[in-house]
This record gives sequence, C-alpha cells and structure tokens, in this order.
Amino acid sequence: MRTAGIVLLVIGIVGTLVFGIQAIQDTETFSFLGIDIGVSSANWTPVIVSAIIMVVGIVLMSMNKKALAN
Repeated sequence: MRTAGIVLLVIGIVGTLVFGIQAIQDTETFSFLGIDIGVSSANWTPVIVSAIIMVVGIVLMSMNKKALAN
C-alpha cells in the first residue's frame, strides 16, 4: 500500500506541475485604466484531478504508517 501511495503521490505532483503550468500559460492579461486584468481560458479540471490523486497518495502512505503502529 505504501508503494501505491508513493506512485500516486509522484503522479499527482507531476500532473499538478505540468497542467498547472499549462493553465497559467493559457491566461491572458490586458490593461484597463492602468490596472492589469487577467482572463483565464484554461481548463482547470486536470489540475484539480491531479491534486486529488496527490492527496489520495498521501492518505495511502499515512494509512500504512498507522497500520504498522498497531
């Protein structure tokens, strides 16, 4: 279970970084009255899914430690 947790954690971190960078690059900015306004046309769903996978990996790793303590 610890191995699965580590794998999910790594996949979640990589996915969050990759999809997060893509989402940030899809943001357009324009200036209105001297204020920079950002408009995002990015799809945030892959970032959210990657973050959830990362949290599941952390939970699986922590469950293994609790099982060993008992």
